[in-house]
Amino acid sequence: MKKHTLLKTLLLSLTLLLMPLAFAAEPPVAPDAPKQQVDVNSADAATLALALDGVGTEKAKEIVAHREKNGDFKSVDELMAVKGIGKATIERNRDRIVIKAK
Repeated sequence: MKKHTLLKTLLLSLTLLLMPLAFAAEPPVAPDAPKQQVDVNSADAATLALALDGVGTEKAKEIVAHREKNGDFKSVDELMAVKGIGKATIERNRDRIVIKAK
């Protein structure tokens, strides 16, 4: 019985030690690493979610839906009209966002 309890304790300890690694948001990026740019007028939701910091799948879908309903974005700041996209998100991603006219 003692061996069983000790084994359970060791497994639980190991799990607790490794758990933060499993939930890490993303691997660290070197500060001088180039940031992926994305054209918000042509990218699909999956691409937007990958390229933009703080924009997950749902916000990316909102960007695409807004674009489809209202037409292309003319400026980066127009993204603030999208539900869930605020000034902080825009500023964090300004150098990643490309606006290409069609």
